[in-house]
Formats: sequence, structure tokens, C-alpha cells
Amino acid sequence: MKQHSLINKLYLLGITTIFVTACATTQEVSGPDDGVQTGAIVGSDGSMRLTEADVGASASAIADEQMTVQEMLEQSASILANRTIYFEFDSAKLSDETLAILEAHGAFIAENGNVEVRLEGHADERGSREYNIALGDRRAQSVRRVLLLQGASTDQIDTVSYGEEQPTMSGHDEESWAENRRVELIYKVR
Repeated sequence: MKQHSLINKLYLLGITTIFVTACATTQEVSGPDDGVQTGAIVGSDGSMRLTEADVGASASAIADEQMTVQEMLEQSASILANRTIYFEFDSAKLSDETLAILEAHGAFIAENGNVEVRLEGHADERGSREYNIALGDRRAQSVRRVLLLQGASTDQIDTVSYGEEQPTMSGHDEESWAENRRVELIYKVR
């Protein structure tokens, strides 16, 4: 899957190259700060084309900057660090904010075939045990659908509902209940 990610980055590099070529208006090509000229070729119409050496060097720079899947998951500043999705009372509906987070997770899972995620659905203590198990499952299924729409494979996603059995907060007030109405994304890298 690292190849797939590299291919996507090379594709993006190619699109960028086409854009730069189409927008180039100067015939003078400046090299890096060390004064060395790049392999860019300026056409008679003023357009600039990159040589294979430039594309290879750019691809190499992209590959050097790649992080492992585990490193991406461990970055606290990343959108992937947000792995708990909260819900309103008696609801499995996703907010616009959580949809954006899940779209990022779905794309990440789709790009990394060696990643699996377990979606753990939870509910607050109100309602019967059976009702809360079903509600936790509906919440996990809502999250699962978004991840699948982003290209994640069914083989990469597992769901489980704990209902009210594993609260994060043990209080009996709205603040505690709000923290317990959630789906947690638990990643595993194969």
C-alpha cells in the first residue's frame, strides 16, 4: 500500500507539473539556492517542462518524507488523533463536524490496506440494557457506513456494541452521559 500512496503522490506531482507548465510565463529558470540549474526545459513559447531527473528527485523527496502508518496514527496534531465520535441523546445521527473527521479516517483506512479498525459503540445508562446495546450498534453502523463510502474495505472494519457497559464517566448527570454516548475507533496495524 505504500506504493499506492506513492503513486497517488506522483499523480499529484504530475498534475502540479502540468499546472506549472500551463502557467509558466518566464523563460528564465532559476535553480536552487546553490546556483545549480535544474533540468527544467523552457520551450519557445515560454512554457516550462520538467525532465525525468526532476520528477525522480521530487518522487524521492516525497518518499523520504513518508511516515509509517503507525507514526501517522501517533501524531497528536493530526485529525486522525480524534478517534472518539460523540452522539446526541437517543441518536445515531452524525454531525457535520464528525462527518469531516470520519471522512479523513475513511480515506486513511482506504489508502492503507494493512490497517484495521474496530468500531466500539456505546450508550449512556438511560434505557434498558437491550435498547442500549442496539443503540450502540446503530451508532457503530453509522460510522461504518461513512468509512466505507470513503473507500475503506469491509475486511478492514469490525463493529461491536457495549451499550452502557463501558462508560468513560461514572456520573449520573448530563455531562457524564454526553461523554458515554460515543463510538471509539480502535486501530490495529497488521
